[in-house]
Amino acid sequence: MNLSAAQARRRFSTATVARLATVGPDAGPHLVPITFALLGESRVVSAIDHKPKRTTALRRLANIAANPRVCLLVDHYEDDWSALWWARADGLARVIGPGVEPELRAAALDALAGRYGQYAQRRPAGELIVVEIEGWSGWAASG
Repeated sequence: MNLSAAQARRRFSTATVARLATVGPDAGPHLVPITFALLGESRVVSAIDHKPKRTTALRRLANIAANPRVCLLVDHYEDDWSALWWARADGLARVIGPGVEPELRAAALDALAGRYGQYAQRRPAGELIVVEIEGWSGWAASG
């Protein structure tokens, strides 16, 4: 069954990891798992944190700079297929560097620290990805 926007947002908020889809300047898709928090009804934030990465020039950041349209997806899988569901958020993303928009940055980091103990112990110091959600959608095998 298709989910309403409110139902999709509610299910989205229960997930601990999302997949962020971006598109690069070459029109190639790029998909990465992210931690995230919701701010209000229509904003999702994620931080570039201290976890090891191959480079600091992350493709997702370059892709957002080239094309801000993104998609975020969360899902729930069980062997009991009547419990399957997914929720999707489509929107426009921007990257906020350290020291920029300090009030938004503080709210985002507080929200992330409230969801993830690792961020409560060590707050991310890198860029933030802020997605202004334009639409929520989803599907569930049952109500």
